Amino acid sequence: MSTPLNITDAEFEKEVLQSDVPVVVDFWATWCGPCKMIAPILEEIAGEFADKVKIVKIDVDSNSATAAKHNIMSIPSLLFFKNGEVVDQVVGAIPKAQLTERINKIA
Repeated sequence: MSTPLNITDAEFEKEVLQSDVPVVVDFWATWCGPCKMIAPILEEIAGEFADKVKIVKIDVDSNSATAAKHNIMSIPSLLFFKNGEVVDQVVGAIPKAQLTERINKIA
């Protein structure tokens, strides 16, 4: 079973932009209530879609450069990358069914 990968600003290019599979990036923070609500859903999806998509998490408090570069103003924010480009975005916690539907469009 796969789990979300915690990354830093320094790892973003390698893990996300250069990934050979689509990537869902969860911009989050430890103090964020909705972030805690979506975390278990992302863990389930990471396991279910392990062969199709990569789930990564980046803490905006300790990795502000990447958050700023992608204009993250609210968290949780999920950015969906394919071939190094943002192809979809969700702000706020959403149900697993909606998240799965969006992943299926890029996977």
